[in-house]
Amino acid sequence: MEVPLLDLKAQYATIKDDVRAAVDAVLESQYFVLGEQVAALEKEIAELCDVPYAVGVASGTDALLLSLKALGVGRGDAVITIPYTFFATAGVIVNLGARPLFVDIEKTGFEMDPENLASFLSRECSYSLTSRKVVHTASNTTIRAVVPVHLYGQCADMDEILAVSRRYNLPVVEDAAQALSATYKGRNAGAMGDLGCFSFFPTKNLGGAGDGGMIVTSNQDLADRVRLLRTHGAHPKYYHALVGFNSRLDELQAAILRVKLPHLKRWSQARRENAESYEKGMRALDLLSNVTPPATLPNRSHIFHQYVIRCKKRDALRDFLKSRGVYTEIYYPVSLHEQECFSYLKHSASDLPVSHAASKDTLALPIYPELTAEQKEHVVSSIAEFYANT
Repeated sequence: MEVPLLDLKAQYATIKDDVRAAVDAVLESQYFVLGEQVAALEKEIAELCDVPYAVGVASGTDALLLSLKALGVGRGDAVITIPYTFFATAGVIVNLGARPLFVDIEKTGFEMDPENLASFLSRECSYSLTSRKVVHTASNTTIRAVVPVHLYGQCADMDEILAVSRRYNLPVVEDAAQALSATYKGRNAGAMGDLGCFSFFPTKNLGGAGDGGMIVTSNQDLADRVRLLRTHGAHPKYYHALVGFNSRLDELQAAILRVKLPHLKRWSQARRENAESYEKGMRALDLLSNVTPPATLPNRSHIFHQYVIRCKKRDALRDFLKSRGVYTEIYYPVSLHEQECFSYLKHSASDLPVSHAASKDTLALPIYPELTAEQKEHVVSSIAEFYANT
């Protein structure tokens, strides 16, 4: 039996006619840039997140880039984030000329640890009551923002992160690329900080037919600034208030995403049910001494963008599962503080030990909504077979 990591063809088969009709409507209109489909999707995402403003951009990476740019992050500044995340989280910081400052994740859910954030700011930074600015002492850079990541579809501890950040007058940009519709204490991912960033990459729970992203906020000034930034800083046309980018969500992508959006709640629930099925199967086969299933932390709803276990003999298990037709992925095999391109930050693996450990023992199993009972049983039984013979 083959169990792919993700089967987008299975999803497409259920909505094929609606997607094609939506695409044909855009083609008939011959209006491809910032038209009624983008405006409608922005309204729908804003309503989903319970915020007044949403701005469509070209990708989740650009959502982060434009959000930080809107906050004034630039050359010589610094931004605090975590090292156990997709590269774009830190890459956009560097591409703005700023310095990424890493704090470690907490041990259970892979999110930013608020205690580590507080400790970092009090131990390694100075805060001026006069200027209300925070300076990272070692690099002599002014910290402009904090970027927590809602990794794998579960929110970080936002109350604590916001409390620490506000204490130091630092705006918060939520990297919610993997967490659209996840909640924390009844509030929506992306809606708790100053700005929230989503990705519509095809593999996301709500994925397009290419790249796409969205920024949400409750701050009108920030929303207006992001809208300027996505169109070269021009308003009106050919009059440039600032230097921006070409980062617009396509009408075709917006039309496809609008077809998919009404299914998002059902798809995410199916992922949760698949997660419950996996854990039940692992318990039944007495696997929990070798495998730790992902935890849903208190006061949170998990949408399981990825189902990431921690496991003994990770690489050998992955090879064995592949031999049994079960395809997996490692998100992420090298923590960012150990990446070659960030060697100038002069980190060692032991500087951020929880992130380092996660990179060595985590493995993502198939979790997409269309998994069959037989496929899930095959995944769990294959894991059991591996540990029974090692």
